Order: sequence, then structure tokens, then C-alpha cells
Amino acid sequence: MGLSSFIFIIVLALTIFFFVRSVRRIAFNIHLGKDIVIDDDKPRRWKTMAKVALGQSKMTVRPVAGFLHIIVYVGFVLINIEVLEIIIDGISGSHRILSFAGEFYNYLIGFFDILAFLVLLSCVIFLIRRNILKIDRFKSPDLKGWPFLDANVILLFEIVLMSAILIMNASDSKLQILAPELYHSAGSFPISGWLINLLPENIDSLILIERSMWWVHIIGIFIFLNYVPFSKHFHILLAFPNTYYSNLRVKGDLNNLVSVTNEVKMMMDPSADPYATPAADSNQVVEKFGAEDVTDLTWKSIMDAYTCTECGRCSDVCPANQTGKLLSPRKIMMDVRDRAEELGAIKRKSGMDSHDDKKLLGDYILEEEIWACNTCNACTEACPVNNDPLQVIIDIRRYLVMEQSKIPSELAVTFTNIENNGAPWQFAPSDRLNWKNES
Repeated sequence: MGLSSFIFIIVLALTIFFFVRSVRRIAFNIHLGKDIVIDDDKPRRWKTMAKVALGQSKMTVRPVAGFLHIIVYVGFVLINIEVLEIIIDGISGSHRILSFAGEFYNYLIGFFDILAFLVLLSCVIFLIRRNILKIDRFKSPDLKGWPFLDANVILLFEIVLMSAILIMNASDSKLQILAPELYHSAGSFPISGWLINLLPENIDSLILIERSMWWVHIIGIFIFLNYVPFSKHFHILLAFPNTYYSNLRVKGDLNNLVSVTNEVKMMMDPSADPYATPAADSNQVVEKFGAEDVTDLTWKSIMDAYTCTECGRCSDVCPANQTGKLLSPRKIMMDVRDRAEELGAIKRKSGMDSHDDKKLLGDYILEEEIWACNTCNACTEACPVNNDPLQVIIDIRRYLVMEQSKIPSELAVTFTNIENNGAPWQFAPSDRLNWKNES
């Protein structure tokens, strides 16, 4: 084993170690949420995952962004086949080890060459859309600071990686012509072949360029891999389980609170003592209505937050957001993720019973945001990875109403009417059909 292979194996091992550690951190944070079982209608769930995550069906609603994203997505998936070859070459010290496939390998590398150029071009267009054209949904206060920088960093990463692979291929193809005893003929280079005339004729210089770009590409991928868990781009991986566990209920159908169901069952049990308190040595936990912090949400809601692409499609279609109200469904998802990160770090360091003096409600999400929502489900319909911001909003509302008795004055009148009259309107049930007598 040569020195180059030894260094490569060490770098690969460190990459895997740090990536696994980051994934474990995110898994820990997701499991801060309450446990729920989602195992119904599995065929429909697999179909949803194939359609939304693999097929990118929701991205094409906006044709320009959808087409460009599909190019980047396909490039990310398929070019990894070439990355597999690079890893094998790095470990074994070989060069284009899969070239034994002959003509098929040539077609494959040629396709990757074209795809790398298309990915590079798409990322440049995305940068222009974000930073020069300044599309409205990218100018939101939600994206100030790190979120805005994060999106640009990823795009620049992709541009560097694709540029490296094109220059590597160009220098490789020229070396195959000038020094066939060192670089055997392998691959087809329909795009990078155009760069040959820009490269030096000196063989040593070409080898230096080819090897440098080889290392830049693979080390860049390793860095990218360990950057992604700290970025919104972790949706690349989480989109698949997240869409599988999508909310399949009819839009507008709210889930029942287990805590309320238990209360009703107790009320209907003649042997139950409604005033009884749990014994000191009992494992019974007093259930909370709704959500005050991330630990009161389900693990699925926290997974939604980590899958959020921050694309802003949810906020772009939100009528409350469009009329200038404080609510932004994208911000709701980002706040849940940020709070899970903060609380998860505390619990990993000091134990599961540790906590801080902050809450999701109040410190991250304001009551004004929660009550601005009209529960139209536009955000959940628009999300390209099937996130459900509405569930978080409903859970926090439930906490405010059922635990804190805090409701806007307008709703207080409605609730009173429902309690007294069985309807939201302020007239007696006996008068409900009087309208039909009007001529």
C-alpha cells in the first residue's frame, strides 16, 4: 500500500466517523419528540415516497426551479457512481478501476461529464436567482444570516466539485493521448474534452493538475458530506423517510389528542376517581395538552423540521403571510429545528432530565404567529417534502387553549356560543331554522 492510499484511507475513516456522529446527533434530537406509531397503509406510503421524494413530483409545480432542481438531484445521485470508483481507486491505488466495462464505461463517463456540466450550470443559475434576481421568497427575514449563507455555500460547493471533476477529466483525457503508458484509454469526455486546449502540454504539469483535481473533488465531497448534517441540505437524506411517514389524512382532518381521549375514557369509567393523583411510586405521568416545547411535539414534527428545505414555498402560498401577518410556516419549521438543536445539546451534555429556562413557545414562536394561521393547509400542500407545519401550529394552539386558557377575544365569543348554543352563532338552537321562513 502506497502513502497516497494510506492517507486516503485515514481521511475516509475520519469522514465516516464524523458523519455518523452527526447523524446520531440528529437522530437523538428527533427522538426528543413524543413517540407515535405510523404504520398504516404501507403500500400508499411507499407510493408517496417514490412519487414525492424520488420522483420530485411537487418540484415541477414551479417549472423553472423544478427543472433545475431535478438536474442537480439526478446529478447528486448518479455522479456518486463515479465517486464510488474514486473511492476504490483511492484505497487500491488504481486508476479508473471500473474501466474494464469497456464501451459501457465510456458511455457512462460521457453521461457523467454532461451531467456535471448541467449541474454546474444549474447551480450558477440558482446563485443568480438568489443573489441578483432576488426572488421574493428568498428575501424574507426568515433567511437573514446563516440560512442565507448556508444556501450559497452549498451552491458554491457544488460548483467547485463539478468544476474539479471536469478539469480532472480534461487533464485525464489529454494524458491518455500524451502518455498512454501512464494513463490508459478509458472514458468519454464530450464536455471536458473542450478544455484540453486550455491545459499545458507538459506531462508532469498535467499529472499534477489531474491528481490535484482528483483530491479536490473527493476531499470536497467528504467535506460536503460532513457539512450537510449542519445544513438545510440534510433533506437530501431525510426526504425519503419523511415522505414515507407523510400525513395521509384528508386535509383538514385533525388528529385526536391521546391525553384528551384518556380523559374522556376516565370520565366514562364509573369506577375511576377523577380527583385521584398519581401515587408517589407510580410511573404514571400527568399528560400535557398540546405542545409548549419540542419535547411535547411528536418525533415526526421534529423530523419535518430537519427535512425542511427552506425553499419558502409554504410561506409563499400562506394567506396570512401574504397579507402581512407575522406567521411564516417556513420560520415555524426552522424554529422547531433550532430549538431541538439547542435542547438536544443540553440533554446530551447534562442528561435527559436536564433543561434550560427556554421554551419553543415564547422564546422561538410567538402567540401572534400561532393565531395568525387560518388552518387552510396551503403550506402542507405546497411543501416539496410533505412537511406539516400546521400540525405544530395546532399543537401549540391546543396548549394555549387547554393548558393556559389563552385565546384571542374573537375566539372567546365563538367558544362561548358553541358551549351555550351548540353552534358558533349567537342565537338559540330553537331559532336555527328560522332562516327558511324568510321570504
